[in-house]
Amino acid sequence: MKIYAVGGAIRDTLMGLPVHDIDYVVVGSSVEEMVAKGYRPVGKDFPVFLHPETQAEYALARTERKTGQGYKGFHFYADPSVTLEQDLERRDLTINAMAQEVGADGKQFGPIIDPYNGQEDLAAKVFRHVSDAFAEDPLRLLRIARFAARFPEFTVADETLNALKAIVQSGELSALSAERIWQELARGLVAQKPMHLFQVLLNTGAAKSLLPSTLVTKLSEEAFREELIAHFSLTGNSLEERCAIALMDLPASEIRSWADCVRMPIEVRDFSEIFSDLMALIKKYQKTSYQAVDVLAWFNRADVWRKPDRTQAILHLAEKLAFPVAALIHAIRNAQAFNTAEIIAGVAAEDRSNGERIGSAFESARLAAITAALNS
Repeated sequence: MKIYAVGGAIRDTLMGLPVHDIDYVVVGSSVEEMVAKGYRPVGKDFPVFLHPETQAEYALARTERKTGQGYKGFHFYADPSVTLEQDLERRDLTINAMAQEVGADGKQFGPIIDPYNGQEDLAAKVFRHVSDAFAEDPLRLLRIARFAARFPEFTVADETLNALKAIVQSGELSALSAERIWQELARGLVAQKPMHLFQVLLNTGAAKSLLPSTLVTKLSEEAFREELIAHFSLTGNSLEERCAIALMDLPASEIRSWADCVRMPIEVRDFSEIFSDLMALIKKYQKTSYQAVDVLAWFNRADVWRKPDRTQAILHLAEKLAFPVAALIHAIRNAQAFNTAEIIAGVAAEDRSNGERIGSAFESARLAAITAALNS
C-alpha cells in the first residue's frame, strides 16, 4: 500500500500558505489490512480510518457513482485496485486534485502528482473542475463560491461556470441541508473578499435559491455592491459583523425568516437583527434629532441592560461604518449611570414587591436619562 497527502494541503503548500490539516489517501490497501495495521475505522459512508498514533484521518482510495439526489446521493467504491488518479478524478477542482507521496516517517517526498494540470491552473489563478461528474454534487457550487471569497484573485473558468449553472438548473440545490448551506456561506463571509461569494451566487443564478429575496434584489444594484465592499473593508472578519453588514438593509422579520431557513446560530441572528433595527432608527432620524422614546425602545430591543457588551459591539460596528451613533452611545452611558437603590427607594413601600411597578420606575428613569443625554 502507498499513502499520499492530497487536496488542499498540496494546493496551499504550492501557494506558500500555512497548512493546518492534511487529507491522506491510501492506495492499494483494504479495510482488513488497515485494521490489521492498527488503524481504527470511523467512516460511515466510505472507509476512513484514524492513525493509531497521530489520530489523523486516512481514507481508502475510492471512486463514486451518482445514485440519488444531493451531495449525499452517491455510492462509493473502495478497493485495492482503485488508483490514485481515479481517486483524484472525483475531486472538485484541478487545484485540489494533486497529491504527494508520504513516507514511513510521515513526511511528504517526491514529485507532485498532478494528472489534471492543477499546477497550471494554480499559476493561471483559475478555478476549473476536474470532470463532468462535478455537476452531480450541488455542494460544489457553494464550495466554489467560498473559494472565490478566500482566493479573490482567481477566476472561474467558463466551462466550470456553465457546470455551476447546470447545478442550479437541475434543482438539486434544494437537496442541500440547511446546516451545510450556512456552514459554507459563513466560511465565505469571513474570508478575504466576501463580495466574491455573493458574485458567484449571482453569476450562477443560485442567489435566488440561497439568499433572502431583498438581499438578492439589492445585490443586483452596482451601487449597493460597491457600498458593501467598502463596508466590509472597514471591519475585521468577525462573522457577526460580516453577516450584520450584508443584511443591514433587510427588515428584522426577513432576517429572522432566513435565519430559521439556514439554521443560522442564534447569536449571529440576534446581532444582525438588532443591527438592522439600529439602521432603521438611524434612517428615521437622519434629518432630525433622535427621540428618546424610540431610542429607549431600541435599547430595550438590544437588551442593553443585561447584554451591554453586545450592544457596545453593535454600536462600535456602526461607528466604524461612519453612522451617527455618538448620541446613542452617550445616552446609554447616561441611562446606565443612575442609582438603582434610589429608583427603588422612590417607589411606594407597598409597591416594592411589585415587579411591574419596579419595572415601570426603571423605565421612567431610563427615559429621563436618555432625554437628558440627547438634549445635552
